[in-house]
Amino acid sequence: MRVLLIGANGYLGRFVADRLLADPAVQLTALGRGDDADVRFDLASGSPGALTRFLDAVHPGVVVNCAGATRGGARELTRHNTVAVATVCEALRRSGCGARLVQIGCGAEYGPSQPGSSTAEDAVPRPGGPYGVSKLAATELVLGSGLDAVVLRVFSPAGPGTPAGSPLGRLAEAMRRAMQSGDGELKLGGLGAQRDFIDVRDVARAVHAASLSAAQGVINIGSGRAVRLRDAAAILARVAGYGGALHELDGPPGPPLRATIGHPRSEQDHAAPVAYPYPDGCGSWQQADVRTARDRLGWRPRINLEESLADIWMEAACRI
Repeated sequence: MRVLLIGANGYLGRFVADRLLADPAVQLTALGRGDDADVRFDLASGSPGALTRFLDAVHPGVVVNCAGATRGGARELTRHNTVAVATVCEALRRSGCGARLVQIGCGAEYGPSQPGSSTAEDAVPRPGGPYGVSKLAATELVLGSGLDAVVLRVFSPAGPGTPAGSPLGRLAEAMRRAMQSGDGELKLGGLGAQRDFIDVRDVARAVHAASLSAAQGVINIGSGRAVRLRDAAAILARVAGYGGALHELDGPPGPPLRATIGHPRSEQDHAAPVAYPYPDGCGSWQQADVRTARDRLGWRPRINLEESLADIWMEAACRI
């Protein structure tokens, strides 16, 4: 099976590439903007006609699109997340390759949900920010294209390679700096949000499964369990061996989270407050209903959050 992977150098794309390359039945071609792509092509500015000619030449059986942007203004997000997908869909319609499309969507397309609930694929999407809007528009383009296509709505990816600007990445970096400077107390904000974290390697397994399946429409990819960022911080402190106290600036009254060793320093030595707002526009709660992925892809998450956080910390610790 020949697979064309778009966005192979991105956070998710790197793990998807590794997973596909591990399958001896897959012949992988990477398309992207970087010099190390097999073919250089910018979806945000390239024409559907040029991409069609490439598709006809390579003749893939599956196209996986991991490309996109998570940050930037509405115009930039629309260009990279929506216009780019329109280019892919139009090129596939024009091409004679008949390839199946696996599009990477995101949980932010749903927007805020009721605390305690699990969001299934039939929920009405109400994205709360420009990122979710741009990704939802891309999903609608794929679903309305008439192509053999599936959209994997990935919730909150975590694990090795987590971007330093993401909430978990910033949390690990703040803890690294605290340990490096000997701070016995760390003040953190924005830890009340609860998210469904899913390891990037499990996401890659889902993409592989979707490439081989006949499933169409939207499929949620998550752990099926919401975790408070405050609890993720406590797990990270444990795997990092951080012995100080974690003070939640906007948390409920009560004693701070504290590890088993070390002592807080004096008030003037406290680490500077670090805010961790969740930028996805999904409010205080998100949890995926992942039964469709189990039933239609035969997929289940395998890697727990502690292992994901340990890998995030390993990368952060290399900078100490």
